[in-house]
Amino acid sequence: MHLTHAATLSVAPMMDWTDRHCRYFHRLMSAEALLYTEMVTAPALVRGGAAHLLDFSPEEQPVAVQLGGSDPAELAAATELCVARGYREINLNVGCPSDRVQSGTFGAVLMKTPGLVADCVRAMQDAAGGAEVTVKCRIGVDDQEPAEVLPEFLGRIAAAGVRRATIHARKAWLQGLSPKQNREVPPLDYPLVHAMKRAFPEMHLSINGGIATLDEARAQLAAGMNGVMIGRAAYHSPAEVLLGADAVIFGRAPSGRSAHDVARAMLPYVEAHLANGGKVHDVTRHMLGLFAGRPGARAWRRVLSEGASRPGVGPELVEQALAQVPEALAAE
Repeated sequence: MHLTHAATLSVAPMMDWTDRHCRYFHRLMSAEALLYTEMVTAPALVRGGAAHLLDFSPEEQPVAVQLGGSDPAELAAATELCVARGYREINLNVGCPSDRVQSGTFGAVLMKTPGLVADCVRAMQDAAGGAEVTVKCRIGVDDQEPAEVLPEFLGRIAAAGVRRATIHARKAWLQGLSPKQNREVPPLDYPLVHAMKRAFPEMHLSINGGIATLDEARAQLAAGMNGVMIGRAAYHSPAEVLLGADAVIFGRAPSGRSAHDVARAMLPYVEAHLANGGKVHDVTRHMLGLFAGRPGARAWRRVLSEGASRPGVGPELVEQALAQVPEALAAE
């Protein structure tokens, strides 16, 4: 049940962003929130030998993996690889609107074929060995009428055994809008998602899309949703969203940890990553928003951005950037 509890607040899977370094950083701010990998495609795992994309640190738990694909057998094989790596939740992407996703016939385009999605999740469950298979979807795509297609879609995946799903409360327009526009242009329809929770009371449903603060997350939970998934706000203003999450959303005693504490706690991690042949930039690029909206934030970002490409740079770069941020003003 631990993952279901953690799903009360989750950080969305985001391509090029929620890699293992980002997740380690986010975990320092919230012990409770559920974290997701970037989407990993089943073909890359099964045919492309890209199992390294599944790597994670034990400290990141609770962490779930998101798969992209549309072939039941291939998704089953990918699920087996994920379970072998220690994942206890495998999430199927039925929401990503990007061109490269469509060309592989997966992501949001699968909203048009709920029967195929049901076949996919059944195959994944057969391979999951007790791990949970979940789905992340949109309310519809293109000219679909969300109030008609979304209940049918949820009914099909529920009948296939899915007990937990996340709904991005926007349509995806597969032609004419870029992935970025698909996150901003189609109007949000929170009432429809709330209606789905009433229609499927036995399902654990999380809402995603446009939610940027813990107060907004609390309002969604008060409206009856089981969980809230936050995306870009958790990445661009991580301290704002995640430092208070355990107390505000999960009812735990405040950790007392400040954004400065989090930055310092990253120093050994940066050092270890360098010792393994990595680059400072791999880690620090995810830390740029740590002091968003606070005095010294611009200087913090500048020092990290400009210094990360210097040859031989190490963890001291984070300390140099930290010196730009007044600690008393940044106290939580």
